[in-house]
Amino acid sequence: MIFKDLIMMFLSSLILMVCVLVSVAFMVLLERKVLGY
Repeated sequence: MIFKDLIMMFLSSLILMVCVLVSVAFMVLLERKVLGY
């Protein structure tokens, strides 16, 4: 039971990190595009 909860916590934190990285990369690309003009 504890192992299952640990896996769920790990997966949720991993998904959260991926979402943050994607949003940061998107913001950087957008900023670069805006500054490029």
